[in-house]
Amino acid sequence: MSNVEIVRALYAAFAKGDMQAALATMADDVVWTEAENYPYADRNPYVGPQAVLEGVFARIGADWDGFAAVSDEIIDGGQTIVSLGHYSGAFKATGKPMRAQFAHVFRIKNGKIAAFQQYADTLGTAMAMRS
Repeated sequence: MSNVEIVRALYAAFAKGDMQAALATMADDVVWTEAENYPYADRNPYVGPQAVLEGVFARIGADWDGFAAVSDEIIDGGQTIVSLGHYSGAFKATGKPMRAQFAHVFRIKNGKIAAFQQYADTLGTAMAMRS
């Protein structure tokens, strides 16, 4: 599987709600970093797939209806893959919809995601979360 295919597999698994397949794309010691000022950056960095599952993915599932992370473009930089896309969903507590741009930077090593850095529209997300 190419590095781009690994990243695509992560998005596909997340879209299907298959968290085990999503976690399988990650190295055992993956370092996952959410964007500064993003709601899930409070526990940065997340180390290991289980930390990502509990600290990011499970919290997103609990907080959002119809949450999606859609990659609109993937840039192949070899071991560094950049994904440009957008998030969407409705924050459960407010019912407000959100559409926010993101850039994801993945570092691939030995066929697994070794590191992830999120850059995101924190204002767009925060506005949906405000009552």
